[in-house]
Amino acid sequence: MAALAQSIRRSAIGLGLFAMITGGTIAVTQALTEKRIQEQAARAEAKALFEIIPESAHDNNLLRDTVQLPASERLATDGPLTAWVARRDGRPTGMILPIVAPDGYSGNIRLLVGVDLNGTVLGVRVTSHKETPGLGDRIETKKSDWIRSFEGRSLGQPPHREWNVKKNGGEFDQFTGATITPRAVVKAVQKSLIYFRQNRQVIRERLNEAPSPRPKAITPETIAGEATRSEHS
Repeated sequence: MAALAQSIRRSAIGLGLFAMITGGTIAVTQALTEKRIQEQAARAEAKALFEIIPESAHDNNLLRDTVQLPASERLATDGPLTAWVARRDGRPTGMILPIVAPDGYSGNIRLLVGVDLNGTVLGVRVTSHKETPGLGDRIETKKSDWIRSFEGRSLGQPPHREWNVKKNGGEFDQFTGATITPRAVVKAVQKSLIYFRQNRQVIRERLNEAPSPRPKAITPETIAGEATRSEHS
């Protein structure tokens, strides 16, 4: 009986150690995976920023030159907005707003909208979504050029009522088999321009504040290199 009891204790201890080791391994793996996902998301966002306002259009550190702007339910974001500022010779030339289209077919569509100081769209990029593959995902630049149709647009071009998809009497194309997704993006971009117009004075004041220091320019490639080194360190 003593030998049996000792054997049971050893088995219980062994199982306990196995559970602890397994749980610890899973936790470490999960933490590393989450870190890599965050790094990939940061690199994707940086890439999108430079696609909207390329390096040739500014000489400041776009990724670190940011300003806080008033919160807005119109843009479906939580709290104040953090906007990226493009400058040339210290003067602001444009900004990029992070916004959300809350009425996508499968939920939130997160966007970056670049606007110059006159309220003209410099570019739009999607940073995350869960739209249907093969249908709604054509909002991505790797799927189609549809998202580029906003470049050069403003609140007057097209007129207010034409900020919609063609199926609903608007200016913008919808996708075959998918109307909800492009309509949600169109409306979100329009709302970002309305936000800019309504907050123009505050935005100009914030943009004209002292710019951030201008160290060596940071590009998506730089971020990718830093992330790679950290993974191998």
